[in-house]
Amino acid sequence: MNQTIGHWIGGAEVAGKSGRTSPVFDPALGVVTKDVALADTAEINAAIAAAAKAFPEWRDYSQARKQGILFKFRELLNERKGELAEIITAEHGKVLSDALGEITRGQEVVEFACGMPHLLKGFYTENASTGVDVYSTRQALGVVGIISPFNFPAMVPMWFFPIAIATGNTVVLKPSEKDPTAALWLAKLWKEAGLPDGVFNVLQGDKLAVDGLLEHPDVQAISFVGSTPIAKYVYEQGAKHGKRVQALGGAKNHMLVLPDADLDLVADSAINAGFGSAGERCMAISVVVAVEPVADPLIEKIVERMNKLTVGDGRRNCDMGPLVTREHRDKVASYIEIANQDGAKVVVDGRGINVDGDANGFWLGPTLIDNVLTSSKVYTEEIFGPVLSIVRVKSYDEGVELINNGAFGNGTAIFTNDGGAARRFQNEIQVGMIGINVPIPVPVAYYSFGGWKNSAFGDTKAHGVEGVHFYTRGKAITSRWLDPSHGGINLGFPQN
Repeated sequence: MNQTIGHWIGGAEVAGKSGRTSPVFDPALGVVTKDVALADTAEINAAIAAAAKAFPEWRDYSQARKQGILFKFRELLNERKGELAEIITAEHGKVLSDALGEITRGQEVVEFACGMPHLLKGFYTENASTGVDVYSTRQALGVVGIISPFNFPAMVPMWFFPIAIATGNTVVLKPSEKDPTAALWLAKLWKEAGLPDGVFNVLQGDKLAVDGLLEHPDVQAISFVGSTPIAKYVYEQGAKHGKRVQALGGAKNHMLVLPDADLDLVADSAINAGFGSAGERCMAISVVVAVEPVADPLIEKIVERMNKLTVGDGRRNCDMGPLVTREHRDKVASYIEIANQDGAKVVVDGRGINVDGDANGFWLGPTLIDNVLTSSKVYTEEIFGPVLSIVRVKSYDEGVELINNGAFGNGTAIFTNDGGAARRFQNEIQVGMIGINVPIPVPVAYYSFGGWKNSAFGDTKAHGVEGVHFYTRGKAITSRWLDPSHGGINLGFPQN
C-alpha cells in the first residue's frame, strides 16, 4: 500500500480524513509511488483557521525576530537543498541539476525577504504644516493563499511565501497534487527554523481546495501560477469574493533572431530555453522567429545540438527528463501530428526516442518543427512540452508584429548584435519580460516577475517591490502634539 501524503496544519503533519486521494507518479518509472490526500471542507476550514489564529501574534513580532527566523530558514535550505532536489526529481521528473537550479532561484527570494526591514520603511515629513508631521507605514493583510503549479514545486511557492511571511502575514499553500511532497518538506524546515505554528500551512487538494481559498472570508489575498484559463478563473472568483489577486497564467514565448545574430549562441540558447525541464516552463522559448535568411543555417545548428542530448531518468547523467504524467505526454505528442496535418515540416520527431531510463516512463524527446503556420494550434496554443517551432519572417518589423499580435505576453527575447535594434525592440514589444541575447529573461528576486495580456491577471507582479506591496497595505498618519502655547479654535484649514 502506498504512503498517503497529508496536510500541514497548525505546525504539524495531519493525515487526510476526506477519503479522497490522487495518485503521485514517478514520471521516469511510470508508476504510482504515493497517494496525496485531497482536502474536504472541514480540512480547508481547519487550515485557514490555524493561519487566522496565528496571525495576530506573528504580525506583532518585531522585525528583528522575524528576520532571525528568515535567516535561519535560508541557512537550513542552503544546507539541505540536495534533499529537496531529490524529492522534486522523483515526483516531477526534471533532472537533478535543474531541480537544484529552481531551488536556488527560489532561495533568491528568501534572501530578498531577509532585507524586509528596509523594504517596509515608511516616509516621514516633519512640519508638513506648522506643528504637524505626516508619516507612512505598511502593514500585513492577514491570511493569504498561495496556489502553485506542478512545474516548479519549490521555486514558485518561494516567489510568494518568503515575502508574505516576512511582511507579517500567515500562509496557506495549496501545492499541485502532482508533486506535493516538496511543500511538506518546506513546512518542516520552517518549523525547524523557529516559525510559530500556524504561520505556514500546507493544504493538499484539488479544485475544492482552490475554491475554498477563493471563497473563504478570512483569506485576504491569493497568489496563483498556472494555465491561463485557470488563472482567469482564480482572478475573477477571488475578486468576486473581495480578495487581492495576482494570477500568473500561460505563455507562448518567442525568440526573434536577426540576421546579424551569433547563430551558435542562438542555437545553444534555443536548446536550453526550449528543452530544459522538458519544456515545462512558463518562460520556455517555444517559437523561434527567424528573420530570413537565418532559418536554414540556424536549424542545422539546432539539430546538431539536439542529436547530442540524452533523455532519461533525471537521477542519472541526462540532459532532459520525462514529462510529468502520461496524459500530459500524450497531449504534447499530439501536437506533432497536428503539425503534420497542417503542412509544417517535422525536422526532429521526439516520439519513440531511445531513452536512458525505464520503458514505462513518460517520455517525449526534443522535437523541432519548421514552417509552422500561425493559424495552427501548434502556434496558437501553449504546448508546455519539448516542442520548438520555427516561424520564418522577412523582416524585423514583421517579427515584432507577429509577437505583438499574440494572445500572450509573458516573456520574449531578441538575438542580435545591433544595439539600436535591441533598444527599439525593448521599447516596441508588448511583453512583460524581455531578454536581449538572454533566452529566459526571468528577473532576479529584487525585480518583479509577471507578463502582459493573457499571461497575467491582476495589477501586481510577483516578488520584488511589487510583491511587498501586494502583501501589505499602506497607512498615512497625520500627527500633531500640542504644546501649552497653542491657541484657540480655528475651523478653517491650516494655512502655514
